[in-house]
Amino acid sequence: MVGTVPEQTKSLVEVAKELKLEFFLVSFTDILGATRAKLVPAAKIATVASDGAFFAPFACNLGLGPDAHDIAAIPDANSLIVLPWQKNVAWLASDVYLDGELFAASPRVIFKKVLEQCADLGYGYKTGVEAEFFLLKKGVQGYEIADAMDTAARPCYDQLNLMRQFDLISTIVRYMEELGWEPYQCDHEDANGQFELNWTYSNALTTADRHVFFKYMVKTLAEQRGLTATFMPKPFSHLTGNGGHIHMSLWNDGSNAFLDRTDEMGLSAIAYEFMGGVLAHARGLSALCSPTVTSYKRLGASNTNSGSTWSPRYLSYGGNNRTHMIRIPEGGRFECRLVDGSANLYLAQAGILASGLEGMAKHLNPGKRIDENMFVRGEEFSDLKKLPTSLLEALQCLEQDALLMGALGLEGAKTFLEFKYQEWDSYNSTVTPWEIEQYVNC
Repeated sequence: MVGTVPEQTKSLVEVAKELKLEFFLVSFTDILGATRAKLVPAAKIATVASDGAFFAPFACNLGLGPDAHDIAAIPDANSLIVLPWQKNVAWLASDVYLDGELFAASPRVIFKKVLEQCADLGYGYKTGVEAEFFLLKKGVQGYEIADAMDTAARPCYDQLNLMRQFDLISTIVRYMEELGWEPYQCDHEDANGQFELNWTYSNALTTADRHVFFKYMVKTLAEQRGLTATFMPKPFSHLTGNGGHIHMSLWNDGSNAFLDRTDEMGLSAIAYEFMGGVLAHARGLSALCSPTVTSYKRLGASNTNSGSTWSPRYLSYGGNNRTHMIRIPEGGRFECRLVDGSANLYLAQAGILASGLEGMAKHLNPGKRIDENMFVRGEEFSDLKKLPTSLLEALQCLEQDALLMGALGLEGAKTFLEFKYQEWDSYNSTVTPWEIEQYVNC
């Protein structure tokens, strides 16, 4: 299995020799979700493993100025993935250090702190992610659907559209199988040019690391075929957007703490309390789970060509019902549909886990399950709160949420909010073609 560190007690020097590696991509994710890396020759990996690969932090969206000391990305050997298409290179997720201390605004560091709180309570957090993406090509008018024949109003699960991308999809699946991710289903999604590949859940840190690598792999393999793969939440106003839904459960001593077979939905009291915490903090969580301007064009879409947006609007939960923010597909787990394709999964999961743990500590009740189509009947539930309708509103909700601000930490919260308010200000000051058409004759 090429994606696993042989006998993980071995050093990266020994691993390089055993796997015939010539280079390591020492990688970390910045506060906005961008992946930064240095290519390190295998002959020098011993020094990097102990001291880190050094980066100028001002260039990496980490909130530090050009006068700041270098940060050091120290690789986590347990995250090692050999590039299936370039088998002399291995990728490594890293933790970021500044002046010898873990850097507080590093998303992976932030998430690991919340995971430690979970472990102190005796639980492990397991998740799986549904990473949707579009395949596009650059045309005269800009980006367009890569497959000109993919035009149906309701293309979801379409066999012909799926199989016309068989070369790319099957290659990704084979690579995930090599890596030991256990992919189990692939499909054409609800939008033209949109696809989803599912792999088996794992501990949440591994899922986040794999999600980072999955996006890199899909984009790379698409580029090799002259295409662009995008996880953008809403690339086309008339089509369904890209979700990044997270399925989750807590485990204790090898047992699923969310499972209760005597419950109608198969969930334990702990699961409902955890869910209660997620719902209680959902408006603040929006900034972490749906973190871009275009995220709210996905959440706020009135309709699409297919007839449904598949994105939540209310702080609600249901059974196997995709019109809610939280769906219970089966016993022992639930799905958060607030997360979209632009989310930094380290931050999104950190916020969700912190919220769920508070729900357990305070024995929060998620309220009554609603077995209704919320896209049609949502307005009838006047007592239900709605999700934010813009990035600005989501950021304001985050700032007012003491728990989430605490989970991010002072430096992490400050950095995230500074960059996101800059993003909102840039968007808000940009004149769009729609505005020209709408108002040019004023």
